[in-house]
Amino acid sequence: MCGRYYVDDETAREIEKIVRDLDRKLHVERTGDIRPSQRAAVIRGENEHLMADCMAWGFPRFDGKGLLINARAESATERKTFRDSVQHRRCIIPAKGFYEWDKSKEKFSYERYDAPFLFMAGCYNKYQDQERFVILTTEANPSVSPVHDRMPLILEPEELEDWVLDDKATEYLLHKTPVLLKAHAEYEQMSLF
Repeated sequence: MCGRYYVDDETAREIEKIVRDLDRKLHVERTGDIRPSQRAAVIRGENEHLMADCMAWGFPRFDGKGLLINARAESATERKTFRDSVQHRRCIIPAKGFYEWDKSKEKFSYERYDAPFLFMAGCYNKYQDQERFVILTTEANPSVSPVHDRMPLILEPEELEDWVLDDKATEYLLHKTPVLLKAHAEYEQMSLF
């Protein structure tokens, strides 16, 4: 599960650099913790090119009570709520890192060892004239599994275009094992939301 992630100033500048490289101006609206329902920068495809946009985090639940913020990568193509989005509307959520909580509700942050930010796989859809995204999760790798059994599906920089633009690569990327991450205990007791 991924219930919160964060973007620091350096990551915001890197996102804006990626956006400039994509020939579109987008100011990253938010730095700090990104929580469900908030708007955040995402990268998606349009006319066979990558572009950046801002979308709200979370699909409305069918019963109208809350949001679906994550989709299991292993079963997203089988679930009616996510199937069409994963097949045709994939996106990338750039972040400095993400948080997970253990069973004692101790908060841990996760970041890459080898890069200043990470790219989480996602998909999006339109609800009531607003584009909204979810983060795809997968079975936790050894760096996250001591804390939680799920983690975001992390993409490598060379996989970004394939994830967003190449329908043939989707199935493979949905089942990949993410890179190992470094963990940092936040030393505070905190509820998820």
